[in-house]
Formats: sequence, structure tokens, C-alpha cells
Amino acid sequence: MATSSQNSSFTAGPPMDIFSNNAGELNSVYTDVVGEHDLMIVGPGVLGRIVAEKWQQEYPNSQIYGQTMTTNHHDELIKIGIKPFLRDTKFSHKFPYVIFCAPPFPTTDYPNDLRSAGLNWSGKGSFLFTSSTAVYDCNDNGLCDEDFPLVPIGRSSRTDVLLKAENAALEAGGCVLRLVGLYNSDKGPHMYWLEKGTVESRPDHILNLIHYKDVASLSIAILKKNLRNRIFVGCDNHPLSRQDIMDAVSQSGKFDKNFNGFTGTDDPLGKKIYNTKTRAELGWEPKYQSFRQFLGLTD
Repeated sequence: MATSSQNSSFTAGPPMDIFSNNAGELNSVYTDVVGEHDLMIVGPGVLGRIVAEKWQQEYPNSQIYGQTMTTNHHDELIKIGIKPFLRDTKFSHKFPYVIFCAPPFPTTDYPNDLRSAGLNWSGKGSFLFTSSTAVYDCNDNGLCDEDFPLVPIGRSSRTDVLLKAENAALEAGGCVLRLVGLYNSDKGPHMYWLEKGTVESRPDHILNLIHYKDVASLSIAILKKNLRNRIFVGCDNHPLSRQDIMDAVSQSGKFDKNFNGFTGTDDPLGKKIYNTKTRAELGWEPKYQSFRQFLGLTD
């Protein structure tokens, strides 16, 4: 792997040697020189782009690469300083920092995608996989923390995929960040329910939330620690019921649409998640302490 003490700054335009002469097909080798704080983002969507922005602020001379399934958003990524490449692109070097924040769809082998990302990690800085707190075996609105028992393999195909992906990341020496529901002003469960108007789910199901920007800051806090084989949880420590969330939306006066209500009575309950250990170890606190605070309301 070629390294340098300082990275060259990003220049708009396709990365060196990323395209071949065959009608724009991807070349088999990506030949840029890697720097000590360069970051590879697998899945540079909403979260990945915020991570990139904050990483650039921390390390202005770093280069940031984004792995995608298609070229649909490559122009957008280039404009914000991310060098995009397709999943099957081969590299002549490895990256000191890798964050995997792509969802488990539409890929057909999510754990293998984690293994592939691990192969692009140099083993120097940090490798982080953003997973989900869905892997915790709690559905009675009970308390849950980093050490709570997990859903057994074989019970749920959804959690099976996540747990196998986590294991792939940990086997590579990476860390796992289990996340609750992410939100911002125009994304999150509250926006989905507003669009639906009436939702066939029970109102007393407990959810846990965290703002996208707080996930990005937490992810970077983990990456900068250069840790190995650790599991963390990302949440705001203010669990709310579905009804609590939509009551806050109504009270805030920030949304034009009206929500009619929840009509379910017998679907599963949720969990109350707290990440006290994560915060203590990393010295991290969220900017948005709760969903209600984000909306300008008191808790």
C-alpha cells in the first residue's frame, strides 16, 4: 500500500483511472494514492454524506471515497467532495478508515458485502459497520442496553442477516454501531406516519430515535479511537411511544399535514434502549438530546 504523510486535496472530476475506454465501463484497478486519514464510505447516502462532511472538517486534507451500487448519484457525490466508485472496482491500495453504512437491500449477500469491505481496510485506522438494535431480543417495551441478549439465529431472517454481517465486521477486526431509528427534519418514522395519515399499528409501541447528525458524530468518535472488535449503541436515551412522537409533531406546529391516528391493538411492542456505556467510553453526547428538543419542545 502506498502511503503519504499528507493527502492531496480533492479535485472535481472522475478519480484517476476509474474509467476504461470501453464505453465508460469501470476499470479493474483504482490507482489513487492513499493518505493516512483517507476514508472509504460504503453506502454514501444521507448518513454517509453527513459523515463525509464532518470527516472533511476534521481532516481537511483527507480524500473520501464512496462505494455505490449504481452510478446514479455519482455527479452529486463528486460535487460534495466524495470520489465515487462502483462496488466491483478493484483497488491497488487499502484504506485506513472504512465505514459501512449501506442497508441490507438490494444486495443478495449482505454479510459477504461486509467481508469485501473489510478486505479494502488496511487494518490501521478503524473499520465501522452501522447495524441495528433490532438484534436485541426485546419486544415488551422493556429496558435494553449494550449487553442485552440477542435474537437467536434462526428466529428471524432479518436479524439473522444483521447478526451475520456484524460477525463479518468483527472477524475483520472492525467495530459495530447498533442504531435505533434515524431522523431529521424530513426523514424518519414521523414523516412516514404523516404521509400515511392513519397507521394500522398500536400507539403504545416504544421507539428509540437519534438524529442523523448525531449518528455521524458518534460514528466519527468511534473511528477516531482506532478500536478493534467493539460493539456500541447509538440512541438519544429518550424512548417515546409512537403516540408520543406524533403528539410532539402536532404540538410543534412545524408540519402542514395532520395525523389521524394509530389503529392497531395486537402488534408487537418495542424496547427502551439506553447507551450509557457507549457514552462513557467514547465521551460522546448527542447534539439533539431528544426528538422533542429537536422540535423545539421541552421534555
